[in-house]
Amino acid sequence: MSSPSIALSVPQTAGRRSRRIPIGRVAVYLLLILGGIVYTVPFLWMLSTSLTDPGRALDLPPRWIPRPIVVGNYGRAWTVLPFADFTRNSVIYALVSVAGDLLSCSLVAFGFARIAFRGRGFWFTVVLATLMLPSQVTLIPQFILFKQLGWLDTLLPLIVPTFFGQAFYIFLLRQFFLTIPTELDAAAKIDGANPLQIYAWVVMPLARPALATVGIFSFIYHWNDFFGPLIYLTTPEKMTIAVGLEMFRGQWGTDFSLLMAASVAAVLPSIALFFVAQKTFIQGIALTGMKG
Repeated sequence: MSSPSIALSVPQTAGRRSRRIPIGRVAVYLLLILGGIVYTVPFLWMLSTSLTDPGRALDLPPRWIPRPIVVGNYGRAWTVLPFADFTRNSVIYALVSVAGDLLSCSLVAFGFARIAFRGRGFWFTVVLATLMLPSQVTLIPQFILFKQLGWLDTLLPLIVPTFFGQAFYIFLLRQFFLTIPTELDAAAKIDGANPLQIYAWVVMPLARPALATVGIFSFIYHWNDFFGPLIYLTTPEKMTIAVGLEMFRGQWGTDFSLLMAASVAAVLPSIALFFVAQKTFIQGIALTGMKG
């Protein structure tokens, strides 16, 4: 007679636990939704203003759904300044810089993660220590160097440094490379592969999530970079879209509809890239840093 009572008590306890879990999940989802709203509202306001008639952009209370919807603001914003040149320069700057970051940082990270050499831990600490060095400290020496090389008013001072590594990306990739079993390296060595072949044929194909994460971070940083192009570029036609938006604000800052249309056009590539690579990006964030 005791067994039925025991059998009944287990489902009751399990039922209580199952009722508690959804409550916690609902709370988490509510917090995520609230955070999403907080971050989405400014973009929605920017999108709404970009489609609003210029004479009604500052109406109070604001209309979230403009009437009428003026799509022509995007065409006007694109033509008042050479935004086609700005966009082309930004695309070249961002894509080549992403290639430089992925190539240089993955090579350095592979060396720190997969090749044993004397002082490996010390030199990795030195690399990480550069994260604490403000960019303003090296700005003047770099500017003088690039001036002596004749690179001012070109994209070279912005692109070339990416082929020499970046400490944060090296750290992310190294942490991911440490999670890849070293037995794969040993098997490749038995087949006659050298370290570069192991890097290219074994490690890199398995590191796509981490590479996607670094690539997205790098693209967004260089696409939105304002300080670098402002320092090294002087010709308006060679400016990037971030500097172009500031030029637009200086000349057309009172026309909020055109300014918001230009801003939406400038931010769309970053949003599109994230949605295209969202799954791989989240996978890379989840897996990077699992092993120290």
